[in-house]
Amino acid sequence: MTASVDTALRGPEAFSLSRRVIDEMESAGVWPTPLNFELWLHYLGDPEGALGREIRRIVDANEPFSEAVADMLAAEYLPRGRLTEEIRDAGRVLDRELHSVSEAIAKAHRSQTAYGQTLDKASARMDGVEGGEQLQTIVSGLTAATRKIQRENETLEKRLEVSTREVARLREHLEQVRRDALTDALTNLSNRKAFDEQLVAACEAADAEGEALTLAVLDIDHFKRFNDNWGHQTGDQVLRYVASVIGRVAGAPRMAARFGGEEFAMIFPRERADQVRTALEAVRREIASRSLRRRSTNDDLGVVTISAGFAIRRPGETPTLLLERADTALYASKHAGRNRVSSAEDLPRAA
Repeated sequence: MTASVDTALRGPEAFSLSRRVIDEMESAGVWPTPLNFELWLHYLGDPEGALGREIRRIVDANEPFSEAVADMLAAEYLPRGRLTEEIRDAGRVLDRELHSVSEAIAKAHRSQTAYGQTLDKASARMDGVEGGEQLQTIVSGLTAATRKIQRENETLEKRLEVSTREVARLREHLEQVRRDALTDALTNLSNRKAFDEQLVAACEAADAEGEALTLAVLDIDHFKRFNDNWGHQTGDQVLRYVASVIGRVAGAPRMAARFGGEEFAMIFPRERADQVRTALEAVRREIASRSLRRRSTNDDLGVVTISAGFAIRRPGETPTLLLERADTALYASKHAGRNRVSSAEDLPRAA
């Protein structure tokens, strides 16, 4: 959670804030599930934040606050907090491992120093040896000291092996957490956070390499009407289907993300406009080629279509301006009758 919300929940205003959350959720017709409660805590704790603005938009538009919507909001706006907790937990384990290894190394160093001193003393004593009995005593002492240092070195080696495996496990776990934090839970495409980061990186790379970069925005046509007619679970089925088609076309170095709601985005590094249009047309045609059926009842859902718009990045253009032009091209497709692909380069400059 944000620091302000977390602080509020640990202070005298915790009860009033919690009651206010429940009241607001009830007023908006939102079920008080644990995830919804967490989201609305953030909303009321920071109403002008990104999550607060998005929830307010959903409420003002009278859009249903479904489980899918909650999952999308959590994946988009809450993962950083969960990732931070995972990193803290892993950091504590790693700190214990490093402390243990440090102690083992320090102990081995002390043993090596003591062993060196034993060798020095044995060398000095052997200079004055006169009989075999004295020599045997010195050799026995050296043998015992050698065995001791060998045992301690073996212990250190095992300790290092265990720590190496633990660190590798932690690295793998954190990598999985990072992937989860950047993935949309419903569609398994990248989420908005991952998209924003990738778009910035792609723009920087395009400037550094002098290469082309194209951004596309895709939207499912009449999705709200579809949801109203068939319900949100069936709507989720449609979202997953559309995402699967987009994902098959978006192999690296391309990148596809669920941009929000029924909207998707694709990044095309180092590709010409005709290549991008061909890819988007392939997505559009495949999605429109099937008549979907409702899984639970086998009802015919009809054909789902998408509209798309794309923009070729201009030298030095910011991610925000590029996204605005791609969005303008998308709305040109909508206004032209939907189920089509439009290029921002073909629109009048005034648009």
